[in-house]
Amino acid sequence: MVFKNHSVWRKVAMKDNGFVDWTSLPDDAMIQLFSLLNYHDRANLSATCKAWRIVDLRGYKFNITMAVSLSPRCVNLQQVRFRGAESADAINHLNAMNLRDISGDSITDDTLTMLVSRHKDLRCIQVGPDDKVTSGSIKAIAFYCTKLKQLRLSGIKDVLADSINALANYCPNLVDIGFIDCLNVDGVALGHVLSVRFLSLPELIGLDVSRTDISSTAVLMLLSSSRSLKVLWALNCPVLEQDITVNTVKTEGKLLLGLFSDIRNVFSDWGCSNEIMTWLKWILSHTLLRIAKSSPQNLDYFWLKQGVALFLSLLQCSQEDVQEMAASGLATCIFANEGNAIIDPGKAEAVVKNGGVPLLLDLAKSWQEGIQSAATKAISNLSADPNAAKTVSDEGGIGIFIELARSKNRQVSEAATGGLWNLSVGEEHKAAITEAGGIRTLVDIISEWSSDADGVLECSAGALANLAANKKYSTEIAIAGGVQSLATLINNCKFRGVQEQATRGLVNLAAHSVRNGPNAREAGALEALIQLTCSPHDGVRQVAAGALWHLSLTNVNREAIAAAGGVEALVTLAQSSLNASQCLQGMVAGALWGLSMSKANSIAIGREGGIPPLIVFAHSDSHDVHEVAAGALWNLAFDHSNVFQIVEEGGIPASFMAALALAYICYGSGNNELAPTGTSSENTSKSVSLDEARTTALKHIEAFILTFSDPQAFAAAVVSSSRAALDQAIERAYILETGLLRCSEAEIGRFIAMLQSSSSILKAFAAFSLLQFTDPQGRNAVYHASLMLDAGAVKVLRAAAASANEPVEVKIFAKIVLRNLEYHQQETLYLV
Repeated sequence: MVFKNHSVWRKVAMKDNGFVDWTSLPDDAMIQLFSLLNYHDRANLSATCKAWRIVDLRGYKFNITMAVSLSPRCVNLQQVRFRGAESADAINHLNAMNLRDISGDSITDDTLTMLVSRHKDLRCIQVGPDDKVTSGSIKAIAFYCTKLKQLRLSGIKDVLADSINALANYCPNLVDIGFIDCLNVDGVALGHVLSVRFLSLPELIGLDVSRTDISSTAVLMLLSSSRSLKVLWALNCPVLEQDITVNTVKTEGKLLLGLFSDIRNVFSDWGCSNEIMTWLKWILSHTLLRIAKSSPQNLDYFWLKQGVALFLSLLQCSQEDVQEMAASGLATCIFANEGNAIIDPGKAEAVVKNGGVPLLLDLAKSWQEGIQSAATKAISNLSADPNAAKTVSDEGGIGIFIELARSKNRQVSEAATGGLWNLSVGEEHKAAITEAGGIRTLVDIISEWSSDADGVLECSAGALANLAANKKYSTEIAIAGGVQSLATLINNCKFRGVQEQATRGLVNLAAHSVRNGPNAREAGALEALIQLTCSPHDGVRQVAAGALWHLSLTNVNREAIAAAGGVEALVTLAQSSLNASQCLQGMVAGALWGLSMSKANSIAIGREGGIPPLIVFAHSDSHDVHEVAAGALWNLAFDHSNVFQIVEEGGIPASFMAALALAYICYGSGNNELAPTGTSSENTSKSVSLDEARTTALKHIEAFILTFSDPQAFAAAVVSSSRAALDQAIERAYILETGLLRCSEAEIGRFIAMLQSSSSILKAFAAFSLLQFTDPQGRNAVYHASLMLDAGAVKVLRAAAASANEPVEVKIFAKIVLRNLEYHQQETLYLV
């Protein structure tokens, strides 16, 4: 064991036999040591810890089996904190007969009644927020827990007069009561009940009625009727705050606190006793936390003016539960609004300027796991703001995140890995995370946590995915075993967020160099990605398809994807995505595009039924979806079996590409040679001869061209030299989508040669194609025009336009292409 603090080491006594006496270690050191263990392991250390007094179960999975295992250590247990219905049901099995303090949520009437009936010496009960507890349980509390001093309930559906009356009758020592978020409490009725019944509570000092519909009349009645009442807390009470007479209420020297007052001055200006101040700080932190979580409208000014400052002040309170709630509230209130994951820059700036980051980082080092979790969560959320993230990093937050990420407490680890996830967004923080051992830590966490720890796993995978976006750190992740960890995670954890982030990590790992390509194929990564194309979640399918798209850009990966069943999976995904989001459509079309660069895959895509969905995607309003789908169809069209299917299935863009392929085939066969695109006669159906196939193909091409021909307009344009006549003729001649296509020098040369073919249909189609590729609105038109001019296209086009023997379509299309070339020449000269 190594102690960084030498003063601690000096405190460790040496026995005569030379062994270290660990029992002389300071309490803090022992707490830190044992906090690294889970509760199961702690229970097995009976020789070192035989009797616990305080147990915080909120960060652990706690059930009846675990409770029975821990019960021998709980004989003297006095305080327990829990979270969740399963934990609540298990508390009774701890056999902790000396309980004095319980705090938890998700508890039912029956469970709460059983708890209080078995633990009659309870002094403090905190329940909520919970809507399953009713007034019946409150009466049970009053009947069984007659020594009760503190009762704090939030989110209770109803607090009726008879339950309050029971508290008054059976709990004479009750000095602290809070009905927080009990929205069905009638303010007037509460005032009347208290004015009568609470007079029999001579020790009652403070009352909290925040977030109720209490009125100024009821407030006045409460303040005037109870002699012992010194503080009435009424924060975020709409009826009271809208009453313009509230400031005129005579408080008789008592303290009335609400949004209408400056709460910041309470701690310095009001002469409260320590007992009242302790209560005030607790109730303030609890109420502000509840308000932050409920995200009421129009409170941004309050948070900037008072709320953030109050939370920072409460962080410095000596009460640990106040510190925890203040940190939790700060983590929540800095968001822009409800349902929005964006941090409000103004609130984040207020936290940073007022020294909030060092305060939170100090609390993150606390031995109390509840405080650790809350403070780390606040720092994590702040790290989503770029300016605050820099402060967190400068103050040593990265090292603290990495240390806490290794915690066995799920909430602490999730908050810390979430902080690394947020910080890893910024390129400036990635180096620091890596140098501090963050990559190894994140990979280890993914391997160590079970699949039900979805929050920890999602944050860890998200952080790795961000780091993998950088080529340098991508390599380090692969070396650390990150590829295998992410692939295993995809297979073992079905939680949507985990799968999305793990898949995104594999995408980034595969996106950089050829060096990372093999890593993406290792350890079942491809199989995992292909499996995710069947996920029930659109987001997961989208990221998986995107990963396969990236991988499909190399020959080796294309073969590996196909061998693993990727073609079939992606075609199935495409068929099921006709009504999906454009992002998903674009990713799956892109993956098919990448795979279709292989001749074998191109044939397989057509055979499996990939052409119909690609044609649908090619008609998409989205530029990106259309472009990748068009690219895939272009590749598919070079296979004979695909060509006819594209013509039969497709609209204009798909049919154009099919016609292109058919023209290549016909031109090649007519010249006793094959098109350089790789098509060959061996792919032709054995039942159809080459001549018959050529004749059929020419008919398809001719039918396609005629859909863009207006006989009357074309005839007028031939005999007229006016620009207007030509403009009218070309109104329907352009296919806007083809402006995205980019032809090589060889392809342009082939079209020019085709203009000199003996087939008038091929001539017409060649001119029509060049018209599309030189469209002034096209993305690559200038490039195509340059290639044509260099290849001497003008002479050939003029001959075609002037020929008396050519069909009208050849003449008109040739004239339009010449005009386009002239336009591009003028534009080029102008730019020069």
